[in-house]
Amino acid sequence: MGASLIETILHSFRSKRIAVIGDIMLDNYIFGHVSRISPEYPVPVVDVTHEDHRLGGAANVALNTLALGAKTILIGITGTDHNRDILLELFRSRGLPTEGLICDPSRPTTSKTRILSQNHHITRIDVESRVEINDAIEHEILNSFEAVVNSIDALILEDYNKGLLSPSLINNIIASAKVHNIPVLVDPKHQNFFAYKGCALFKPNLSEMAASLGILLYNNDQEVEEACLLLQQKIQADTIIVTRSDKGMTLYNGSFTHIAATSLEVADVSGAGDTVIGLLALGLASGLDIVMNATVANLAAATVCQEVGAVPVKSEKLIKAFQDHLQ
Repeated sequence: MGASLIETILHSFRSKRIAVIGDIMLDNYIFGHVSRISPEYPVPVVDVTHEDHRLGGAANVALNTLALGAKTILIGITGTDHNRDILLELFRSRGLPTEGLICDPSRPTTSKTRILSQNHHITRIDVESRVEINDAIEHEILNSFEAVVNSIDALILEDYNKGLLSPSLINNIIASAKVHNIPVLVDPKHQNFFAYKGCALFKPNLSEMAASLGILLYNNDQEVEEACLLLQQKIQADTIIVTRSDKGMTLYNGSFTHIAATSLEVADVSGAGDTVIGLLALGLASGLDIVMNATVANLAAATVCQEVGAVPVKSEKLIKAFQDHLQ
């Protein structure tokens, strides 16, 4: 029963078209091993064995929906630098369209370089601008969205507070999506947290919700429920889903559902939130019951946490996790 149900759900995802607008990042990984301390400063010396480039941020969200067969359109900004060239190559090799990659010469392409030894993070180097986009770039983003809005089934706004999703752009996008009856799902960050009023689904994590509401939150069900009610007064979303780390997630859509975390082994949590919002969009576009939708998204996130670095969900792993979950 479990196998046929999850396979039916996954099959329905393959006919969907998802748009993602948000902060696109290039994730660089430098792998090596530490066997000595530098004689110059008391810091570890990493002998590099290999390097890897991956798509991060909003691009990793797009990879998750693409990996499950949905046609995916990604809209965001880059600089005019070498990292843009690497991004373009990654887009092409993964089968992501590049038309939505808008150049902003005033900023660098957002990149995060992680240095790892034996799969342990040593340090991270960020190159980015967090300055809000100007009116001309905002106009380009809006035009790119208007060009595809008639052909999509759901829209994800993926905010990492790198300057793309300004309050006016958020308002214009949500208003346009409502006119075209397109559900908007939001993965917010602290800045502009309450600008997403009236979205279909709002997915903060626990610390983002607590910081934005200005409250101290212990991770227990009652306090999370009270915080969701406070948040709903401000955000007026159809559904709020709060991700709660090792406590799973809490869903509020007039009533509360608590979904426990899975017992799968965790190697790295980076990218788990990207997987959750991608799966929720696919489920919403497919008309999936919201509790089942959140359950599948929760399981999908657990499968990607088994690997190091942000990686998209694999359908065969999700099928197995779903079958195990039902037993």
